[in-house]
Amino acid sequence: MRYLILSDMHGNWDAFAAVLRRVRRKRFDTTLVLGDLVGYGAGPNQVVEAVKNLEGPVEVVRGNHDKVVCGLEDGSNFNQPALAAARWTADRLTPANMRYVRQMPLGPMEIEEHLHICHGSPLDEDTYVFSIYDAYEIFTNYNAEVVFFGHTHIPSLFVQQPKGIEVAVVQGESFTLKLEEGKRYLLNPGSIGQPRDRDPRAAYITYDSETRTVRWHRVDYAISKAQERIVKSGLPKVLADRLALGI
Repeated sequence: MRYLILSDMHGNWDAFAAVLRRVRRKRFDTTLVLGDLVGYGAGPNQVVEAVKNLEGPVEVVRGNHDKVVCGLEDGSNFNQPALAAARWTADRLTPANMRYVRQMPLGPMEIEEHLHICHGSPLDEDTYVFSIYDAYEIFTNYNAEVVFFGHTHIPSLFVQQPKGIEVAVVQGESFTLKLEEGKRYLLNPGSIGQPRDRDPRAAYITYDSETRTVRWHRVDYAISKAQERIVKSGLPKVLADRLALGI
C-alpha cells in the first residue's frame, strides 16, 4: 500500500494547495490525515473542502484545534492568538464543513496491521511527543509497530531498537527511512500549514508499506499570499509573521 500522509494544515490554503499540486500525478492507495485541518490560517473552508474531495480512500483523525473550532472543547488551554483564530474560524466555516470537522474521529486509528495514526500520542490525542521519555511511554504502553503522529509540527522520528530509543529531527529537501524488522517507529511528517522547525516550507510524508520505505518531503509555497490572507482577515498578525520564520 502506498500512503500519502498529511498533518496540521491549520487553515493555510496556500501551503496545502502547493502540496496537492506536488502530489497530483502520484498514485496513492490511501491518504492519511493526522488532524488540525483548521486554526491559525485564513483559508479553513478551502482546506476542509479539499480534504473532503481528496481522491481515493481517506482516513482522518481529529486534532486539538479541530475540537475547539467545532465546540467540543472550549480552548481554555490555548494562547490568545490560537483562541482568537479558533473563534474566527468557527464563525466562518460553512455548516457542512463544521459538521465534517465535528464528526472527525478520535485517534488512534488502526489503518492496517501494526500501522496506526493519531494526532498527538496514541495514549492521549492532545499530548505532545517531543522527548525520548515521551516515546518510551508510548513504546511501553502501546503495541503498534509503526505510528504516524502530528501535533508538534516538527518532522521527526523515534525508533525503538535493542540498544534503546533513537530520536532525530528530519531536515532538508527530503529524507528517506527504510523500516527494519525488530524495530518500532513513531514518525511525524511535520506541518503543512505552520512548520515549527525553522524551515517555512510545507512538510508531508509518503509511505510504501510493501517496501517499508518512508519519505519526508518539503514544498515551497507562496508564504506572502498566506500572510496577506491572515492580515486582511483580521486574524492576529503574529500568525502571519511566524509563517516566514517556520516557528
